[in-house]
Amino acid sequence: MTTSPVRRTVLAASAAAFALLVTACGGSGDGDKADDGKGKADSSASASAAPAAKALTAAELEKAALAQADVKDGKVTEVPAEDDATADKVKSKDAACQPLALLQMGVPAGSPAATVKRSWASQPEKPAADAGPEETLLAGLDVEQMVVTLASYEDGGAEQVLKDVEAAAGTCAGGYAYDAMGEALTIESVEKTEAPGGGDEAVAITALLAADEGVKAPMKLVVARKGATVASFTVTNFASAATGEDFAFPTAVSDAQLGKLA
Repeated sequence: MTTSPVRRTVLAASAAAFALLVTACGGSGDGDKADDGKGKADSSASASAAPAAKALTAAELEKAALAQADVKDGKVTEVPAEDDATADKVKSKDAACQPLALLQMGVPAGSPAATVKRSWASQPEKPAADAGPEETLLAGLDVEQMVVTLASYEDGGAEQVLKDVEAAAGTCAGGYAYDAMGEALTIESVEKTEAPGGGDEAVAITALLAADEGVKAPMKLVVARKGATVASFTVTNFASAATGEDFAFPTAVSDAQLGKLA
């Protein structure tokens, strides 16, 4: 076996740009996975005709936030303040792509009345007994890291967030560049995919991040609205960062979170 694939795996998994995007995840794979929906445009992000719902308070959001008891697999933790990206630290070079840059960093868009964040990490599966060193390394890296951000809005702000994300997904399909917490990042492409259920409306995206040695690391981004609350899910996978191979969005986690907002 050559050392190049293993070296690329380690480099890609520890690359500063990619690590920046998952740092807030702190710290399995649940069998309830959605298909990647390639080539499918999400049709669930249609504006609701119902009157704008009342924004939840900070205390109400805390009560509704994802907890360990809500998931069968993986670990739920709070996001440490020092790892929490803020809007002033995220800047897209193309203003039209700013909603996506914020979503990728787990930063709520607009002017929310209250916010709360949680992180979730899956557990890696054990490699096969006859797995070689490379397969064993990749198995250990095959972990999904998710940031869950809840934000409540007054006066139709939640609906506007969904509109802005959907518009950016179309405008920025060819990729864009942005700075986040002092790091320059490049997104090669953006593709709308099939969104998980559970929300009044939702938009799902796969974004390809330029990683080490020409690898395009996929990221799964979902933003869903329940009433006046927006739940966003930013998901990465270290093995996918190394190989560029796609992975499935963990719908069991989004189902659990959106169910608590009902």
